[in-house]
Amino acid sequence: MKSRSYEERHSDALEVFDGFMAGSVDDPERGARAMRRQHGALGSFAFDVVMGDVWARPQLSRRDRSLIVISVLATIGSTEELSVHTMIGLNHGAQRSEIEEVLLHVAAYAGFPMAMQATRIVEERFRIIDGVERLPERKPSALLDDQERRLRAHSVRKTLTDGRCSENLDEDYKNFIDHLGEVGAIAYNWAFGDVWSRDELSRRDRSLVVVSILTALSRIDELAFHIPAALNHGLSRKEVEEIMVQMTIYGGIPKAVEGVLAMKKAYSKIDARN
Repeated sequence: MKSRSYEERHSDALEVFDGFMAGSVDDPERGARAMRRQHGALGSFAFDVVMGDVWARPQLSRRDRSLIVISVLATIGSTEELSVHTMIGLNHGAQRSEIEEVLLHVAAYAGFPMAMQATRIVEERFRIIDGVERLPERKPSALLDDQERRLRAHSVRKTLTDGRCSENLDEDYKNFIDHLGEVGAIAYNWAFGDVWSRDELSRRDRSLVVVSILTALSRIDELAFHIPAALNHGLSRKEVEEIMVQMTIYGGIPKAVEGVLAMKKAYSKIDARN
């Protein structure tokens, strides 16, 4: 991070805030003053640190940062902030279907209760934006038998592992079940076969979301698998590190530190293998 004057950092924060609001605020500086007036030092940090230090960084797009933040807020149950950041995510170019897709991963990796709570908040924000009491009927998931789910899961597993899982579907499934038992069956068929295989988000974006969720939950063992998987899906090492930078604000510095240490450990294993 290059050294900047306070004025430069504050100017970057104002530009970020303007993007948050999609240019709808005539004078972003008024927003900064209101934050300071209402929240004191916390309001100052919300502008100049959250926006000026973190959101202004160029290593990830604003859309990507919104996907990270929505993932974390849904995972930790921060409902008021999730409502605001759903709007911000749309202003940053995320599609409604993509935000809804994030919540499917929240269901798989943080649990259905958190995902159901989050979807009510997101849907409420959509209704407010549209000025309606009810949204159009949604499209359900594909109705797949277990063999098709496993075929899709195996395809996902091959990209997650960069081809290091068994090439034979039945053998890969058996290995997974031998390792994890009936939990493995649910994970294989549902998480990989039903969720990861969907087209509404790229594998890269899904890895961005899952690494964010796991970091927010301190799931270090799972990060050991999903950080290399994120690289296999096209995220760069710098982009994975940037997830942890965003986590300092929305998950807290201790979570971000855990994530960085897990990231470095994963990279060391990759480099030793290569």
